[in-house]
Amino acid sequence: MTGRPGPAVLPSSLRLWFGLIACLAALGLLVLGVAYADESEPRESDARIFAAVDGVGPPWRHVAVVTDFLGEPAGAVLLVTAVVTGCLLLRHPRAAVFVVTGAGLTVGTTTLLKPVVGRTIHGDNLSYPSGHTAFLTAVALMVSLLAAGRLRLGGAACTAFVFAAGLVAGATMGWAQVALGSHYATDTLGGWCTALAVLPVTAWLVDRTADRLNGRWAGLPAHPPDEWTADRPSDRRAERRADAGRQQQR
Repeated sequence: MTGRPGPAVLPSSLRLWFGLIACLAALGLLVLGVAYADESEPRESDARIFAAVDGVGPPWRHVAVVTDFLGEPAGAVLLVTAVVTGCLLLRHPRAAVFVVTGAGLTVGTTTLLKPVVGRTIHGDNLSYPSGHTAFLTAVALMVSLLAAGRLRLGGAACTAFVFAAGLVAGATMGWAQVALGSHYATDTLGGWCTALAVLPVTAWLVDRTADRLNGRWAGLPAHPPDEWTADRPSDRRAERRADAGRQQQR
């Protein structure tokens, strides 16, 4: 078996750029988490943003509700399934693994951080960082990164394209969460930072694992040795006829 490696989800030429973004995002996530740890009331900045978007009416409230649904379990499963199906139709299984792994690790990270930070909203509801914002940002980052690869974008153009997609997705979900009163604005900023911190690491891990597996498969023979292959029925019949002929000659 000879495995032909699929295209990397994060080319080596982009790892420095996205590694730097991941480090800055992780720093922002940490700073915000420390600053708002164990709080249960909005600060002045959060209160101002909430006042600006509170009470949004139709049709924008409908937009906010639909956007919020994309971060709910049912909506998230539908969205990930659609993206994974597209990756498989394009014959890019590594990208499909990247999408599932990236979404799972991003949501898992927000779930683990919430009790650590301990910030709450509406009673005892843990709020920092926003899982909805992190999830939609992560999906946008992964889809745009894969699209940039197919468009053969590289360097600064690819980085700007992916970052812009993540920014739009994060801002859209962040607006929806604040407008619906589900999160403080700084919670959504923390969710956005979570996705930016997790996705480059996930892409590196997926590429490294896939390359190792392809390397192992490439070392196997293209066909099994003869002793691994069972005799074909025609060969066995020919041998029996030859044995019968030898016995008659005797």
